[in-house]
Amino acid sequence: MFLHKTNFLIRALYPNFVWRKPTQEKIIYLTFDDGPIPEITEFVLETLAAYNAKATFFCIGNNIQKNPDVFQKVINDGHGIGNHTFNHLKGWTTDDKVYFDNIEQCKDEMVSRGVYTSLFRPPYGRIKRSQANVVFPDYQIIMWDVLSGDFSLKLSPKTVLEKTLKHTEAGSIVLFHDSIKANKNMLYALPKFLEHFSEKGFRFEML
Repeated sequence: MFLHKTNFLIRALYPNFVWRKPTQEKIIYLTFDDGPIPEITEFVLETLAAYNAKATFFCIGNNIQKNPDVFQKVINDGHGIGNHTFNHLKGWTTDDKVYFDNIEQCKDEMVSRGVYTSLFRPPYGRIKRSQANVVFPDYQIIMWDVLSGDFSLKLSPKTVLEKTLKHTEAGSIVLFHDSIKANKNMLYALPKFLEHFSEKGFRFEML
């Protein structure tokens, strides 16, 4: 489990992926993967609103289909949306055509609700070069430079918060999850993360 900044070697191998957004301004780019989920995503939205924060949600198509009202709340609150495949497929172990079809299925679910996005995040951060080459013309592939680790059952909520605070800086793309697995750690860490950086004069924007 790594919580520190993504290995520079991996970043060097995929320079066309977006890992962070260098800036001289006090801006942080919060991202949330795996929603929308009732109550959990809604908690995230309420917490973001309390700090006048915007974020980008990388949504699973199947969850959009099951929870359209929650997805609409994300849209109504003015947050960014990204494609995270329909079934949360791991690119490294998935046939390329199956992977592309799954991305397209997620896209169709969004478009049917009037949502268009040019952002894609591979589940688990795992995507083959052959897959990335096909995805690139239609999407920016968005990664991260700070992984909260909120999904880890081995990490305490306090550890998740401390490590995420330590490694976040201006221009960081920070990854949390609005998922059942990450819920306990995220519920604790997110409000304190927002409070900490708000007090330091940072603002939170979508990608």
